[in-house]
Amino acid sequence: MNSVLAYCGLLCDGCPIYWMSIEKNAAKKAKMREVIAEMTRELYGMEMSAEDFTECDGCLSISGKLFAACIDCQIRKCAQQKQLKNCAHCNDYPCEHLQKIFSEDPGAKIRLDFIKRCL
Repeated sequence: MNSVLAYCGLLCDGCPIYWMSIEKNAAKKAKMREVIAEMTRELYGMEMSAEDFTECDGCLSISGKLFAACIDCQIRKCAQQKQLKNCAHCNDYPCEHLQKIFSEDPGAKIRLDFIKRCL
C-alpha cells in the first residue's frame, strides 16, 4: 500500500474509511462500514449509519471518491485554492486550522514540520 499524505499531514492510508474503500470483498466492506459507524459513535459521539460512510480515494483526490468530511474540509479547500502539495508548502504554515488535527494526531505535525524544514 502506498502512503497518501493528506494536505494536513494525516496519512490517508491510516484511515479506516480509506481501508474500507480499497477492500475488494463486499461482505468484509459492509462489515467495515458497520464497525466504522460504531467507532464513530463511541469515539466522537456522532450518530452516523454504516451507509453514511462512502468510499474515499484520499484527500488529494480531485475527481475520485471522497468521504463527506473530506469534501467539506476547510484545510483541503484552502490547500487546493493555493495549489499546494500539502500545508507545509504554505507561507502561513502552521495556521489555526491545523491545530485540531495536530492535537488529535501529533504525527501530522511531525510530518509537515519535517517537510517544511526540507523546503
